[in-house]
Amino acid sequence: MKIYKVGLPFIGMSSLMLLMSPLANAAEMSNMDHGSMDMSGMDMSDMDHSSMDMSGMGMSDMDHSKMDMSGMDMSDMDHSKMDMSGMDMSDMDHSGMDMSGMDHGSMDMSGMDHGSMDMSGMDHGSMDMSGMQGGKAPADARSPDYSNGVPYGRFGKPVMMGSLPLWGVSVDDLGYQFDDDQINYEFDTWYGTDSNRVTLRSEGSIQTKDDKEIDSLTSLSYWKPLSIFWNGEAGVAYDTENDKSAVMAGIAGTAPYFIETDARAYLYTDGQVRLDLGAEYEWRLDQHWVVIPEVELTAFSKDDTDNHITKGFNEFGADVRLTYEMLSRQLAPYVGISYETALGNARDLRRQEDEAVDSSSVTAGVKFWF
Repeated sequence: MKIYKVGLPFIGMSSLMLLMSPLANAAEMSNMDHGSMDMSGMDMSDMDHSSMDMSGMGMSDMDHSKMDMSGMDMSDMDHSKMDMSGMDMSDMDHSGMDMSGMDHGSMDMSGMDHGSMDMSGMDHGSMDMSGMQGGKAPADARSPDYSNGVPYGRFGKPVMMGSLPLWGVSVDDLGYQFDDDQINYEFDTWYGTDSNRVTLRSEGSIQTKDDKEIDSLTSLSYWKPLSIFWNGEAGVAYDTENDKSAVMAGIAGTAPYFIETDARAYLYTDGQVRLDLGAEYEWRLDQHWVVIPEVELTAFSKDDTDNHITKGFNEFGADVRLTYEMLSRQLAPYVGISYETALGNARDLRRQEDEAVDSSSVTAGVKFWF
């Protein structure tokens, strides 16, 4: 009986010491100084690290700056299951570590702090990145026509829309003036590209009473852009009012504040020079209703009494139209008021011939393009 009384406490104390020994070893390892440890000769290739849980290891106080790991062979180590989210490696010296054979594909580094990692001393010059996607393309990577050797098929080589010859018709004015009993018209047609065109343009009036006289000025010209907002024109023209032909040159485009502006000069066969100036603005009220004010000014270089022309400015015209755009804005009927007056010596010449100096009229018509 006495033996058992003595043996039981001894056995209990022994068991308690055995249970506490792993905890004592773990505590002893956390305070170990790894700074002077030489691990260059250690072979860890056969070690199974798959089940190692290093997340709870306190390595933040460990001094890894002097650890020599240059000789460690980690090529066969399985790091796929290593949990390194809690490890602090900011002070570790990785410059001499050979990790070429390590499989980093499944490593979880989401919890690592890369903010304090110093990579300024890393040598990237000898890194082979030839297998990585991207980089500089070879000189023959793309053919000049972007076909890459693929045939175009039965439709032939594609052509950019801007280089195709196209055509268009624009009727800017086709209306009737009630007070003057005449039809006014202005249209231009063109054929060509965005860089070169041939343009046919005509404007004038047709009298609907008495002798039904037709006054028109028609030109055939070559059109070419001069800048972003301006285009140049040059060609020949014919004026039915004085029955003379002329050489024409002009410029048309968009002035500041979106004012459509044009200026054309005509040199007639008798030496007379005519200058036409015009400006137009579209004041859009909403998506369909548009108010269009327009002014025109005509001047001549010398007198021509046979054709009721005086030197200087001869005529001034103004027109205001209210249009309603419909059918994809290609058709726009309008109503408006037009006004014309003679200027300078042309007023006296018209009075001498008992002609009206000023005239105004209500007008209605349509403008369209296709």
